[in-house]
Amino acid sequence: MAYRSYIALGSNIEPRETYLKEAIEALSQDERVDFVASSRVYQTAPVGFLDQAAFLNMVVAVDTTYEPLELLVLTQSIEESVGREKTFRNGPRQIDLDILLFAQTTLETDRLTIPHPRMTERAFVLVPLSDLAKYEKISEKTVQSYVDELDSEELAGVEYYAEHI
Repeated sequence: MAYRSYIALGSNIEPRETYLKEAIEALSQDERVDFVASSRVYQTAPVGFLDQAAFLNMVVAVDTTYEPLELLVLTQSIEESVGREKTFRNGPRQIDLDILLFAQTTLETDRLTIPHPRMTERAFVLVPLSDLAKYEKISEKTVQSYVDELDSEELAGVEYYAEHI
């Protein structure tokens, strides 16, 4: 059985577009992952640690036969293969892949929480996710409802960058 999953991708170390492309290519080449669609690409200001370059953010939809923790292992191996070097929380990164939603699964382990625990507070996640899944539910509300609740200043920090990578 294939499960629809939404994965956020972000990069703020050059060449940002190349890192996003490499991650998408790696996801697409996995035999247990069917690439469905990608959101537009947005440029966003950093969150947390502010003294770093702007991010490119996007979301992809995939259908997978992996279970959630298996998909986590895959996304982490892609980060490693693309060249991610761990720095510090909210620090600069070549690539970051976060599982946002996995079918209608709710999961909380020490390694993975689904839905992603901070996604409803982050315009840089919600805006690209809404490109693909406006009516998908997170708890009792749709993705678009969460977008509508964001303040205008936060939304202004998510700038359209490109239709696709």
